[in-house]
Amino acid sequence: MNEFKQNMKEALFYKKTGKGDLVCNLCPHHCKLKDGEKGKCGARVNNEGKLFTENYGKITSINIDPIEKKPFYHFYPGSSILSLGTFGCNFHCKFCQNSEISQSYKERFNSIKDTAPEDVVSKALKRKNPTGIAFTYNEPFVWFEYMLDIAKLSYDNKLKNVVVTNGYINIKPLEQLLEFTHAFNVDLKSFDNEFYKNFVSGSLEPVKKTMETIRNKGHHLEVTILVIPGINDDSELFSKMLKWISSNLGKNTVLHINRYFPAYKMTYYPTPLSTLKVLFNMASEKLNYVNIGNVSPAESGSNTNCHSCSQTVIERSSYNTIVSGLDSNGYCKKCNSHVAVLK
Repeated sequence: MNEFKQNMKEALFYKKTGKGDLVCNLCPHHCKLKDGEKGKCGARVNNEGKLFTENYGKITSINIDPIEKKPFYHFYPGSSILSLGTFGCNFHCKFCQNSEISQSYKERFNSIKDTAPEDVVSKALKRKNPTGIAFTYNEPFVWFEYMLDIAKLSYDNKLKNVVVTNGYINIKPLEQLLEFTHAFNVDLKSFDNEFYKNFVSGSLEPVKKTMETIRNKGHHLEVTILVIPGINDDSELFSKMLKWISSNLGKNTVLHINRYFPAYKMTYYPTPLSTLKVLFNMASEKLNYVNIGNVSPAESGSNTNCHSCSQTVIERSSYNTIVSGLDSNGYCKKCNSHVAVLK
């Protein structure tokens, strides 16, 4: 095995197609790679007819974050969680908020020392009242092998595993990961496939399938959309999205409507607050739990009221959270409706 391979880990989910060529089957891109070529994610490479992952153990960001920052509002609200990410992404969003790592490659991070999965789980367990581990910052699915190894160990140690993702993954690997994870926040870029093609370099249907699979498996799911003025803020399309979420994911699906600010290759002006409020009101007619993100606490409407009795059950100011109206199982103290996952 050459030096290159010694620093790599063989990837899962690929098929050899002869003459040293292969197809990566982790995500719907199904990248066809000749020897030496990398996939669209920038993190998986064909080396002599085998697919290797270049980011196994390469942590570019690691922090203790409020779980609301992911964002999760109905999964262990008020807790903090060990959050980590690597480099690479299978999308190339022109408005990427974390382009420094998601749109970078191995060469930029060669000096990063590999971290064993056991060390990550140990770090999480050493915290007082540990919640678990969040795979976030860049796209976690391009880190699949490392994420899976950590998730298995974490799961065995009674920790919670949460994933913040663009949802662009094939069903077979997703189902394997679902055995060891508990909650997902899926970043739904738009409800328009042309938007995905032109601004993301992907497609919508696989993302919808991912969300349906997560929901059908009984996992906690929250959805985020970054609203870009003049690009994905069309009210008719937004209404269509709300109807789909309500019908296919359920009216209790938590929706985060986030304000866009100029980033990476996109310089459009920030989303007007008036637009966010219109969309918030539209969403509130279809879904029980809607929040506005990337705005001041006074403008977010971030408290949670029980969908059945309207009692305020979770109070928030920025990332300061008080679970005031729920019992230890996440049920409303007033009417006994289930609102959040607390255990």
